[in-house]
Amino acid sequence: MISKPLFKAAIKQNYVVFLIILSVLMVYLPIIITMYDPSTQESLNEILEVMPQALIAAMGFREIGGSLIDFIGSYFYGFLILLLPMIYTIIVCNRSIASHVDKGSMAYLLSTPNTRGKIAGTQALFIIVSTTIMIGIVTLVGLVLSNTAFPGKLDVKAFLLINLGSLLLYYAVTGIGFFASCLFNDTKYSLMVGAGLPVAFLVIQMISDVGEKTRFLKNFTLFTLFDPDKIIAGEDFILQFLALTFISIVMYGLGFYTFNKRNLPI
Repeated sequence: MISKPLFKAAIKQNYVVFLIILSVLMVYLPIIITMYDPSTQESLNEILEVMPQALIAAMGFREIGGSLIDFIGSYFYGFLILLLPMIYTIIVCNRSIASHVDKGSMAYLLSTPNTRGKIAGTQALFIIVSTTIMIGIVTLVGLVLSNTAFPGKLDVKAFLLINLGSLLLYYAVTGIGFFASCLFNDTKYSLMVGAGLPVAFLVIQMISDVGEKTRFLKNFTLFTLFDPDKIIAGEDFILQFLALTFISIVMYGLGFYTFNKRNLPI
């Protein structure tokens, strides 16, 4: 059971941020897709070679293969998909529980027939649904644009799997943010964990891509579990997807448990 008024309030509170992030994604994705030209791939790789290699690697770029899925996988899913939706999820997760407690509006919510479980469930559902819609729109637009501009050139299966992987990654990221929001009464502490950990994971991921000496850092970041290159190559990625699913379930479960059991300053 969820609270429909609370769900509608969450939509009203967050739709502007959702549209801003989605709009930015919708600017970059078409540009990247339409930039693809098999005849210029070799020249593009030569340009990448003369640029600072540490910076290129940190941004998720690499020597790109000749296929459309390689191009999109590197330029869009190598970095942009890791950064832009994360901004949205950080904001929404912080607003889900901690912001209501911090502002005192949680006392009002609990004075209604809504239980703690119903409140947390509604907020968690909004986070999951809105994140799914965002990645779903990206997937749909990517498919339509790719098949319009380059009919038959896109590896549809690999593209869908990459988007599924990014969605599972964000379920895990939002799980961390939701748990932090349920754990702390103050939004600054909620953001410290809910935003700090994902941002730290992204920075560690970027540093680990710089060279062999920093490669070991991949063991300390959640983003290692999302590897577009491995998905495109058809390598075994099932365990990574299962790990992201497990992390998501655990973090959301901990969020529910913590919010239901702890004392609130109301």
